[in-house]
Amino acid sequence: MRHRIAVVGSGPAGLAFARVLHRHDYPVAVLERDPAPDARPPGGTLDLHEGLGQLALDKAGLLAEFRALSRPEGQAMRILDPDGTVLRDWRPRSDDRANPEIDRGQLRDLLLGPLDVRWGRGVTQVVPGTRDGVLVHFADGRQETFDLVVGADGAWSRIRPAVSSVTPHYTGVTSVETSLDDVDTRHPDLARLIGDGSVAVYGVNRAIVAQRNSGGHVKVYAQFRAPLDWHTNLDLADVEAVRSSLLALFDGWAAPVLDLLRHGTAFVHRPLYVLPVSHTWTHVSGVTLLGDAAHLMPPLGAGANLAMLEGAELAESIATGPGDLDEAVRAFEEQMWARAGRWAKITMAGLERLVSPDPAEALALFDQVQPS
Repeated sequence: MRHRIAVVGSGPAGLAFARVLHRHDYPVAVLERDPAPDARPPGGTLDLHEGLGQLALDKAGLLAEFRALSRPEGQAMRILDPDGTVLRDWRPRSDDRANPEIDRGQLRDLLLGPLDVRWGRGVTQVVPGTRDGVLVHFADGRQETFDLVVGADGAWSRIRPAVSSVTPHYTGVTSVETSLDDVDTRHPDLARLIGDGSVAVYGVNRAIVAQRNSGGHVKVYAQFRAPLDWHTNLDLADVEAVRSSLLALFDGWAAPVLDLLRHGTAFVHRPLYVLPVSHTWTHVSGVTLLGDAAHLMPPLGAGANLAMLEGAELAESIATGPGDLDEAVRAFEEQMWARAGRWAKITMAGLERLVSPDPAEALALFDQVQPS
């Protein structure tokens, strides 16, 4: 008899988990609080690594479709000094598929495929150890039981309290996101500045990063060290007030760089939170976590990749294993903790260097990770 399995959250982790189970003809309930797949903006672009996110897609049988959608040219990276001087300009080879970019929306649609997601099913709490299994409480008052509930519901997971009392803490770095549309036509100078991939500018305890998405869309991130309440006297809903505040914060930077903020259409406040580097928990039968719910870390290219591979690996071990569900989950957790702990250390150290009192640290970090 197949186990009753639910995954909470339809992000990269939850969908990778469900899609691999689906490939093995194993039923799974995907529970998502959003009422529809397009209820919220899907976010920016992701670089999927060969041994991580791409491996997950291979396990789901989707690697060829991913390669048709992805943008290898999006691996290009340019770094500027605040005065506009080009310090580095890395461009990928035409056959370089180590970390191609894909829009989050495209990745979501690729993973969704034939999956039957229960939209509008917000989960408020899970209670393990009941007579019938893990009891799931929904926001609409309904309840349902499963043999395994997988929490893939992000930083502020409603599933995490069932296994861990730990909550995310603020890193001291805030990001304010804006975007540019139809950049090649409306802002050709900025399009040339950004190139095919990303452009980053690093100053003292602050940075501006712009990433090209598909269809001429660009995401821009202003990052800086500040108290969590830095915006107390600022109305974050007032676009022009936020713009003025950011332009003042980056006063003196080159005009083309500041134009990335001047032409932004709206601003979203995204303070960066993390879970402890060594976050683990005492195993709880019937409940586990994936991705940000398990190991929230700075957004430096690892999180979504790890989340997808974890989802794929857990699904594969359940679908092809000897049948002891609890042992499969235990073994998965041990493997996840070890790998995620290594990446959490790397990304936390990276954030310290990228938003640093010494901008040379950011350049040195890129010199270490970019091909010569």
